[in-house]
Amino acid sequence: MAQLGRSGIDVFPLVLGGNTFGWTSDEATSHRVLDAFVAGGGNFIDTADGYSAFLPGNSGGESETIIGSWLAGRKNRDAVVIGTKVGEHPGFKGLAAANVAAALDASLTRLGTDYVDVYYAHFDDPKTPLAETVEAFDALRKAGKIRAVALSNYTGARIAEWLDSCHREGYEPPTVVQPHYNLVTRQPYEREIAPVLAGKGIAAVPYFALASGFLTGKYRRIGRSRKAMPYLALAGGLLTGKHRRNKQDFGGAIRHILAGRYFSAAGLAVVEVVEDIASARGVEMATVAIAWLRDRPGVVAPLASARTVEQLPALLASATLELSADETAALDEVSARVE
Repeated sequence: MAQLGRSGIDVFPLVLGGNTFGWTSDEATSHRVLDAFVAGGGNFIDTADGYSAFLPGNSGGESETIIGSWLAGRKNRDAVVIGTKVGEHPGFKGLAAANVAAALDASLTRLGTDYVDVYYAHFDDPKTPLAETVEAFDALRKAGKIRAVALSNYTGARIAEWLDSCHREGYEPPTVVQPHYNLVTRQPYEREIAPVLAGKGIAAVPYFALASGFLTGKYRRIGRSRKAMPYLALAGGLLTGKHRRNKQDFGGAIRHILAGRYFSAAGLAVVEVVEDIASARGVEMATVAIAWLRDRPGVVAPLASARTVEQLPALLASATLELSADETAALDEVSARVE
């Protein structure tokens, strides 16, 4: 187990993303994934009130509801760490104080619990004074509704502003930050965010640890793959509402869109090195990519999602794989070329 910053919360060095629950994983499959994650030693589960409002037929909160039904059935609330986020639910947009409080109450209802371990501001809200948001989060912590304040998708400069506000007002500062960070996206985390966190007892829990599947090697031919073409065609109509297919279709389209952003000669070179190391070590590429991320400065537990139980072993194995100095250096060198 690893210490989650100054929070006093111990976590397995891998976070299970709940973004697939109610999207590409139905309730029964999601429960099986959660069971397997816990059986494998995991205890930190990540979700958001907005998951997955962007899908046809969904209204937001689907992931939380599925996790809540799992918690109720397993009666294991105190054995797991639950992190959720505020700001993106269609009914609770933004980070105004009243909205943050109301959104948390709605999340607690869906989760079937009276507290959240880690509560994130999902995205910065420039329309709301930062001081108002900081005070709102601190009030919820003092009320016992959240154990740790956290920030997701914040710039280094805005994290610093939040910390300064806490110092001035005597509030407990954030103890968790969730940035976009992986082998093919090292900036701005390393240059702008990690220096702000250093020495402050703030844990980084990076998302997109596998670059939306790109680092597993399955999208190496995304531009030429026949399998990708129907998804890419579907993607063209996502914003227009032209295509109204099932959630699996939308899931495939969105995964291809996300993976496509990493597609470049430099990105493919990273994938090749990951594959070489994985082959030599007899492990999956996902295991290598997450193990590298786990050992980066400030990182406590990378975040990765599993659509099915079969995808979990490679993720769980990353918690114990120790890369050699030469392997780490090779990954450092090739990934530094990605712009």
